[in-house]
Amino acid sequence: MTLPRCLLVPLLLSGPVAAQGIPLIQGANGPLLRQAQPLVQPREGEGGSTGASLFAGREGTSLFARIPRSPLPGPNASRGERLRHLIAAAEAGPDGYDAVQHGARIRPPKPPTQMTLAEIEAWTRATPGQPHAIGRYQFIPDTLRMLIKRGGFESDTRFSPQVQDRLADMLIADAGLAEALQGDLTATQFMNNLAKIWAGLPTSSGWSHYHGHAGNRATRTWAWFERQMAPILASDTDRN
Repeated sequence: MTLPRCLLVPLLLSGPVAAQGIPLIQGANGPLLRQAQPLVQPREGEGGSTGASLFAGREGTSLFARIPRSPLPGPNASRGERLRHLIAAAEAGPDGYDAVQHGARIRPPKPPTQMTLAEIEAWTRATPGQPHAIGRYQFIPDTLRMLIKRGGFESDTRFSPQVQDRLADMLIADAGLAEALQGDLTATQFMNNLAKIWAGLPTSSGWSHYHGHAGNRATRTWAWFERQMAPILASDTDRN
């Protein structure tokens, strides 16, 4: 979903949004973002403690199955690693790279990280009418296909953590990371661009860009988002 810089789909992009057939906004590389209007502001705190989230797994309220968490970035983590972890915290929760949107009645035949891109596409086409958001960054089919084409990935490429990270980096770049680091975008503009890609992140209004559509909502507050983003953008060394 690109404002001046980015028109992309929520990776966590919300598979549920995709399932509703909400019109796409056209980006430079084709349809990327499904637009929705924010409705209700989330409570203060790190995502709140009540209500089921389509994105962040939480005991008792999560729509995701419990599987091993993604690794926490270490003290020497690169800017990219920290930014991807921030996004995943709002999107896949404990499912990490093997997350599948729990609304999918027919789940993939094996964990996503063990599937090839062709197998994911086959599962998507064989199970119409259900959410298909998949992986640590919850790619929906339209977005995943676009990124595969742009990145020149072969159909037999495994949907590994490394591949998922590379796909996420493409979206982060589209959101304007380089421009934000150069001062051509403010932190708020960049964060709003990210929130137009990932429905679990809040916009500066405090709401998800997709709030109210198919159960989507921000799983983190704007205050949390600012706290997490400030040191990432302030870092003067990127070890990508």
